[in-house]
Amino acid sequence: MNPLTLPFKLPLLPLQGVIRLAQLIGDEAERQLRDPARVRRDLEEAESRRQAGEISDEELSQVEDQVMSALITGKATAEDDGS
Repeated sequence: MNPLTLPFKLPLLPLQGVIRLAQLIGDEAERQLRDPARVRRDLEEAESRRQAGEISDEELSQVEDQVMSALITGKATAEDDGS
């Protein structure tokens, strides 16, 4: 950093750190969302719930559509909260 501009940039350094942290958290969330192991676990869990009679074929299809849609678009749905 230039010693002449340091006094002007110094107050913004904490804000830049927060912005960088938010970017890192967003990147990690995106990586986890697209993780093939997570997608497979979600699909296997839905299938086992179907076999146990907890959900219907239609609900299984909806879960599969949600998981695949989240994988393609990169956005989690409201029901993808781990329940």
